[in-house]
Amino acid sequence: MTPPPHPPTPTRLAPFAQFTGPQYFLLTGSFLIPLGSFAVLPFMSVLLHERLGIGLGAVGVVLAVASFVQFSGGVVGAALAERIGLRRTMLLALTIRTAGFAAFLPGLSRPTWAVAALFLVSIGAALYLPANKAYLVTGVTEDRRAPLLSASGSALNAGIALGPIAAAPFVLTASAGLFTAVTVLFALITAGHALLPEAIPEAPAQATPEVDHGERESGAERPLLPFAITVLSVYVFMFFQHYLALYAVGRTSTFFYGLVLALYALLLVVTQPLLSDWIAHLPYPRALRIGFTAMATGMTALAVGHPAAILGGALLICVGEVVLFLKNDLEALSRSTRSPAVVFGRQRLAAGIGAFASGIVGGEGYAWAERTDHVALFWLAVAAQCALLPPLLLRALRTSSRNAPGSRG
Repeated sequence: MTPPPHPPTPTRLAPFAQFTGPQYFLLTGSFLIPLGSFAVLPFMSVLLHERLGIGLGAVGVVLAVASFVQFSGGVVGAALAERIGLRRTMLLALTIRTAGFAAFLPGLSRPTWAVAALFLVSIGAALYLPANKAYLVTGVTEDRRAPLLSASGSALNAGIALGPIAAAPFVLTASAGLFTAVTVLFALITAGHALLPEAIPEAPAQATPEVDHGERESGAERPLLPFAITVLSVYVFMFFQHYLALYAVGRTSTFFYGLVLALYALLLVVTQPLLSDWIAHLPYPRALRIGFTAMATGMTALAVGHPAAILGGALLICVGEVVLFLKNDLEALSRSTRSPAVVFGRQRLAAGIGAFASGIVGGEGYAWAERTDHVALFWLAVAAQCALLPPLLLRALRTSSRNAPGSRG
């Protein structure tokens, strides 16, 4: 007698086959939006300085303010989403962003238009991202959040990686055609968002967070912890993001640096979805230890300066990014009683604070290391921060929480 067939064994990719039509559409948009944006945004300094003749100092100020608007404006986007709804907020954000890319066309010969266009694009991004992530996770069970957010992150990073490569041949030789193509792309994406159904809000579930040493966090500490850890995670990561090019190209070549970036992007895009379920079930303290240890080890490897060490260090830092960034968002959602849009708006603000602090500290730090001809010390100092700052931050949060008015001893 023929035995009955065994039921199919679930695979790691099974959750990704169960997305809804709107979720698939938004995930596709999560690839196309950064693909179009990063086809032009990485070349803004070239456009503003070399083509329009704006001084480098002024260019730096414009780019810094635009970045700050893009990050901190997530709080405004979250508040708007609570007032008018997620779909309408995304539509408004994309309309503003489309207008921004269209304004780059006259901006190719007029500095004022170019600067205004850049700020419109930044405002659109600030409004869109919290609503986009909130729409993805609204109405889904907590165990479905990790696959959705990891797939969104992978799509985003794939678009970021491919955008500059696809646009590089056209940026200087066919700028008007490139900006026209990006504007049309965003207009089509905006039209697609108009067809999305309204998201049905739900009361967020309150999870009981796990903590080290058997300590129970106070109500004040629970939502603050992932915000503070996100600030710290982005702070240490941005040292790598900002200064790897200066460090690696001088010791290897532009080709090798491009190879490192390509492998980094590939690892990020592939591993984030595959590890999402494991990351979701990690206790938060253990995820922090794994993530910051990978960051610290990777920064230490960079200090060696050998090409193999630079590649290995970059890939270790990628592992740290995968674990920390996804886990921080999941923890922020599970610990908060506010809507997902507000949670993601706050997370976006935390990332902006971390990136801003890293820029201030990193610029002076790297300049000092270069002047003393000991650039390896820069990466060792970053590694030390990866190892020392997380436990100090956790201790400071617990102390302030115990000392807060109304806390129980």
